Amino acid sequence: MTRRFGPLLVFVALAAGAWGFVTLQPCAVPTQRVRALGLPVGAASCPAPIAAAAAAEAPPAPPPPPAVTVVPAVRREFVDRLFVSGTLMAREEAMVAARIDGLTITEVDAEDGDWVRAGQVLARLDRTQLDALLAQNDAAIRRADAAIEQAKSAIDQARAQVTWTGDDFARAQKLAGGVMSVSTIEQRETALKTAQAQFASAGNALGVAEADRKARDAERQELQVRIGRTDVTAPVAGLVSRRSARVGATASGAGEPLFRIIDDGAIDLEADAPEQSLTRFAGGMPATLRLPGVKDPVRGRVRLVSQEVDRASRTGKVRIALSDVSHAHIGAFASAEVELARRDGVGAPAAALSRDGDVARLYVVRDGRVEERTVTPGIVEGDEVEIKDGLAEGETVVARAAAFLRPGDRVRPTPVVATAAGE
Repeated sequence: MTRRFGPLLVFVALAAGAWGFVTLQPCAVPTQRVRALGLPVGAASCPAPIAAAAAAEAPPAPPPPPAVTVVPAVRREFVDRLFVSGTLMAREEAMVAARIDGLTITEVDAEDGDWVRAGQVLARLDRTQLDALLAQNDAAIRRADAAIEQAKSAIDQARAQVTWTGDDFARAQKLAGGVMSVSTIEQRETALKTAQAQFASAGNALGVAEADRKARDAERQELQVRIGRTDVTAPVAGLVSRRSARVGATASGAGEPLFRIIDDGAIDLEADAPEQSLTRFAGGMPATLRLPGVKDPVRGRVRLVSQEVDRASRTGKVRIALSDVSHAHIGAFASAEVELARRDGVGAPAAALSRDGDVARLYVVRDGRVEERTVTPGIVEGDEVEIKDGLAEGETVVARAAAFLRPGDRVRPTPVVATAAGE
């Protein structure tokens, strides 16, 4: 029984498999060959061989134009700044030294950072020796006064003697005709001349006494000046930047100054600027300074531009006055950005420019096509550059210069905001 139906079962299995293949793959090549023999394998929407060949030979659709990122040209304010750095220095610094040598410092009344007024006592020197000399001078003046009074009394006496001897001599001359001898008259004349000499001598003594008095007065004035110099005073009002005075030290006018005072507390930034930039600076230009350890910037203004350039470094000095010196320390490093110019202009991304020597170009998209523009750049601020000529406000600028772009190319502009949003 099995041998009789075995081949039949194999045939049925093969037929069932073939039927399943043509059902699942109606467009396969074997199925199409069976259909070509006229066997009923079912209808199928398979493309005819000619139609398929025609579809394969059709030209492909043209690719879309490349997308480029664009930004609008916007009018805005541009500020031209130049970065400089240097050292904080006193605008004017007064050196306070002892005006009298050889005296010991006995008192110090000012410290670093103190604000002092003009004439304020900063230190005192030992004046003991000078006080003793002043006392001696007082005694000498009293002696000179006594000598003057004594000379005046001698003058009065000599004047009276001259008067008396003169009268006596005149009477003797009247009695010369035999009443009074010649020798007596000569004695009276000699007495008169002696009295006159004594009068002149008394006058000279008065002159000497008065001269001595004046000399003592001059000595006193000198002593008073020297005593006044024992008080070391501030010549100007300002800020004490350094105190070198020490109690017990011997003062000397030739050594280190006892004090340094910043006149009126004014501090400048002395910055080095390249020689080609010196002509761009002008007095009064605003500046923003950064001080070490200070979070907030400090305002300032250009005060002075040096007329000399260092031959070695090829830089010149620019002095910038600080408006607030509360956190400034002379000798410290500081930097500043000086505002050289401020104006309105049409801006474009700095990356949009391509340069060929001194010629600058950028691309503008108009009606879906690229146009090349020769432009005149101006102030560069951050990522944007001022376009002084060659670009109008509102035009569409290619954000980044690309080597693959050519004038006349069709592109698909993509605003930078949309690109950023897509990212």
